[in-house]
This record gives sequence, C-alpha cells and structure tokens, in this order.
Amino acid sequence: MSASVHLNRKDQHLDVVLAGGGRHAARTGFDDWRFVHEALPDIDHGMIDLGVDFLGRRLKSPFLISAMTGGPARAAAINERLAEAAQHLGIALAVGSQRAALEEGGSDAGLDRSLRRRAPDTPILANIGAAQLTRGFGRDDALRIMDMIDADALVVHLNPLQEACQPEGDRNWWGVAATLHALVRELDRPVIVKETGAGISALTAQKLVAMGVVGIDVAGAGGTNWALVEGARARDSLDRDHAEAFANWGIPTARAIAETRNALPDVLLIGSGGVRDGVDAAKAIRLGADMVGMAAGVLLAATESTEAVIGRLQTVTRQLRTACFCVNAPSLAHLKRVPLLPAG
Repeated sequence: MSASVHLNRKDQHLDVVLAGGGRHAARTGFDDWRFVHEALPDIDHGMIDLGVDFLGRRLKSPFLISAMTGGPARAAAINERLAEAAQHLGIALAVGSQRAALEEGGSDAGLDRSLRRRAPDTPILANIGAAQLTRGFGRDDALRIMDMIDADALVVHLNPLQEACQPEGDRNWWGVAATLHALVRELDRPVIVKETGAGISALTAQKLVAMGVVGIDVAGAGGTNWALVEGARARDSLDRDHAEAFANWGIPTARAIAETRNALPDVLLIGSGGVRDGVDAAKAIRLGADMVGMAAGVLLAATESTEAVIGRLQTVTRQLRTACFCVNAPSLAHLKRVPLLPAG
C-alpha cells in the first residue's frame, strides 16, 4: 500500500471520530465501581502528589496522551499542540502510527525532531502496527522511527479487529507473535504493547511480558471502536454490515486493567479506552493502572489549539486530584489502596 493511500485513510479516520462516529456500544466498566466517600479528609487538596515515574522521567500527573492523527496537513498541527501541551503539563505523549513516515523515506505530519524540541522533558513514544512486523519491519526500522522523534520507547499496537474490518486491512497475522518476540529481544530499547480499543486479556499480557515487553496498555472497550470507524468509511454496504456486528466487541477497560494487574503485579500498566474524566482516571489507577491514556478525549481540543488541550487536561487532572481528596489519598500510591466497591 502506498503512503499516500495510508495517509488518506488516516484523514478519513479523523473525520469519522471528530464527527462523533465510531463510539463503542460497550461500556468501559468504570461505572460499575464506586469509591467510598470520605467526609472528613485529613489532607491538603493542593498538596496531593499526583506524580509518577515513567520511563526514567518524573511526571507531574499520570497521563499519557495517545495521539490519533490524520493526514499530514492536520496531523502536523495536532502533534505540535499535543507535544507543547505535554511539556507544559509534565505528562507523556505517544504519537500515532509512523508507518507512513517510514514508507515515505522520511518524516511527515510533524513526526521529526521538532517534536522533541517542543517537548524536551516529556517521555515520547514511537508507534508502529504489529501487522508490519511480518512485512519487513525489523530492528533497524524500529530504531529509525524512534530516532526520528527522539523517542524514549517504542509502542507496538495490536489491532486485529480493525484490520479485519478495514476494506484494505492486513488480515494475515501468521507469525506476528514470533516477529514481535524477535524485535523485543533484538531491540535495545523499551517496548510497550497496546491494543486499540478491544482490550488485552490477562493471558495475552502474560505472554507479552514473557517476551520481554516492559509495559502493557490494555486500551479496552468503551471508547473509540475502530471496527465501527472502518465501517463508517467503507464504501461497500457489505463491509459496513460486517463491521456493525462488532459494535459491542471487546474486553471492557476496567476489567482489562483489573485482571491484568491481578495476573502481573509488577508490570508497567497503562489504562486507556474510553476514559472520560478524572474520576474514571482515579478508578483506573485504583484498579491497577500506573498511567492513564487518553486519545479521543483530547483530539477535538487538539484541532483547536495548544491552550485548548492544556485546558482539557488541566480539568481532568483537577478532577483526579479532587477524587483523591474525597477518599483521603495524599498520593497515587495511597489511592491504589482505598476502598472501591461494586456500584450495585
């Protein structure tokens, strides 16, 4: 597939998501849980420590912006704003797929060293799809896309449902696990594996950690459903009908976090997939996440300005801080130990 076709598809993805399409029929599962309210907290709201260590850097709060971008014209501005916001807020940034940049023989969509100049203190994560690993992508390519943006780690995203529903998708995944294992073994850089909205089971997470993966982003069901996004951009009604059957598919985010943490007590765990606000973020952390990823939740703001992104994430951070205050948790370490009860 040519890079131009790939970029046009990314632009269509952005159009669908910004128009409100591709929303998952499944719920994240966060509403199934409630904190026990503490009416007599013995802490200072302003002194609550939301900091977390991530890839050797100390962040001011536990948020990871998961970039979801379209073609170069829009994506360049979006990436610049996300990087500036991440630097300002002291949080992490993961870029969208760099496949097109690799195929073009250079950077595109702002995915170059200018990203690092805008965010010198921010953990930046490079990104490639797992399906590319059996199509010639190897250690040298991984180093190239990481060096392209001076990344701290590589994210390999798993999206079998999306590929199966994409009219031009990569459906032959034979050997992907073996090539992923080989890449992790050969690449002297941290590798994080994420899903794209259908979740990672505890069993799969265990397999990935056994390969040497340093972190898991569960990216569960409840946010953007990429099967439905692909169905929305499909020209053939049969493709749309096929995708529609998967409107409710996947492991809810809250369940994926809890079960993966139970199976892997020490792994770096990122909770993403339909995180709406700081209360959802607090629940994600209490269920076992170390970091909380947000993509569609900041995308609209990123099409406007850096200030809009900062404002959106400051609100989410304030909500997380207030949730900590109302359960008497002076830090995220304390938040992980407070009572969390089934809502029913």
